[in-house]
Amino acid sequence: MQDSAARPFRLLLLRHARSGWALPGQRDFDRALDDVGYAEAELIAQMAADRGIRPELILCSTAVRCRQTVEPFFRTVSEDIQIRYVDELYSGPASVYTDIIDANRHLNSLLIVGHNPMIDELFHRFMGDEAATDALPHGYPPAALAILDLQPSSGSVAIATLVSLMLPTRQAK
Repeated sequence: MQDSAARPFRLLLLRHARSGWALPGQRDFDRALDDVGYAEAELIAQMAADRGIRPELILCSTAVRCRQTVEPFFRTVSEDIQIRYVDELYSGPASVYTDIIDANRHLNSLLIVGHNPMIDELFHRFMGDEAATDALPHGYPPAALAILDLQPSSGSVAIATLVSLMLPTRQAK
């Protein structure tokens, strides 16, 4: 007999790795990862691969720094994962992220690669302020990867369990 309880939806939140400041005349959209950012992106991708993390779908901001962050993840974890680049993840508020997540709840797992403050706001929304602040007291750092299991909810806010938190500068929790 199968368990009739609804399964959790696994949401992975990856903030882009460290990027340099915009050069004179350069758009924010075109900012690239700096040397530290490239190393962070490689490290977080390797940590995810070592743990067997493989989302069903990756949705990534179209900004250069997000595309550069997801490339080692895609290459290291699995080149069979579909990546969709979504303009709204660059320009939209946290509510756009929430709408995109809700539209993909039919999947088992989803990786969002985006920007602060939206990633930090989502983390707080799903975890609750106290738990989010306990986990990341200084905010959501570059190249951090949080893995959340969201329970089905009839309300406007899902309840999440933090499965893992990977930071490129120290061991994952």
